[in-house]
Amino acid sequence: MTQFELGVEAKRAGYRLTGFDAIGSTNSEALAAAAAGDPGGIWFAALHQTAGRGRRGRQWHSTPGNLAASLLIVPDATPDLIATLGFVAGIALNRALGVVLPGGAIRIGIDGADDRDRRARIALKWPNDVLADGAKLAGILLEAAPARNGRSPIIVGIGVNVVSAPEGVPYPATCLRALGVDSSAQDVFEALSDAWVEAFGLWDDGRGVARVLEQWRGRAAGIGADVAVSQDGKVVRGIFETIDPAGRLIIRDESGGRIAITAGDVHFGATASARS
Repeated sequence: MTQFELGVEAKRAGYRLTGFDAIGSTNSEALAAAAAGDPGGIWFAALHQTAGRGRRGRQWHSTPGNLAASLLIVPDATPDLIATLGFVAGIALNRALGVVLPGGAIRIGIDGADDRDRRARIALKWPNDVLADGAKLAGILLEAAPARNGRSPIIVGIGVNVVSAPEGVPYPATCLRALGVDSSAQDVFEALSDAWVEAFGLWDDGRGVARVLEQWRGRAAGIGADVAVSQDGKVVRGIFETIDPAGRLIIRDESGGRIAITAGDVHFGATASARS
């Protein structure tokens, strides 16, 4: 099996790890561990997924050398708070990418490159993507396992395009190698495992959701810009105003009304401002 390593803070916090060269799906492996009664706090990481999946049952394209990682946890929180773990994963992934990008720093803002240096701008896209220069670099997927003893095991799945980006997808995509980053999937995972400890501690079994969302907003793509959200064939357009305390995307429409979006596919820029 491939040699992945937990970061220092992750080891100190008692997390465990199983690594793979290739696997069908790290999320499926984590779900199986949950069904077998694993107490949680274990990562499953792989260099290649042959049956990865994304949000809404879509395929997650993964080629050898990219990172697929899933964390099984059993949080002590209500379902509404557990749903905000995607934002925890977002800020953890943002911090991890800050470690592996040149100079150990990132620049935050609306989609696009920062003219002041050559580093790619990293931003979090609601609800579960990480962008670099407006192109998808990473994705997050939460899945719940059947509850036991009144608590629901949760799988936090994370995929990062390290050495290649998928082709033939209906959105721009990029990878770390295309951004001039030579870090391996193992490097990204080690940084991610430590960044998760900090972000999850901030969440604090749901008591720190407000602080998590504040940090997420500060790293968000598109706040204040035109946005379009596709929901089951319907498109809602307006200005991306904020993320509310429940993690919903708030759009201000042409009439000045505020619309709360709980799920959908988000588009910025020319696509968002176009009128059908």
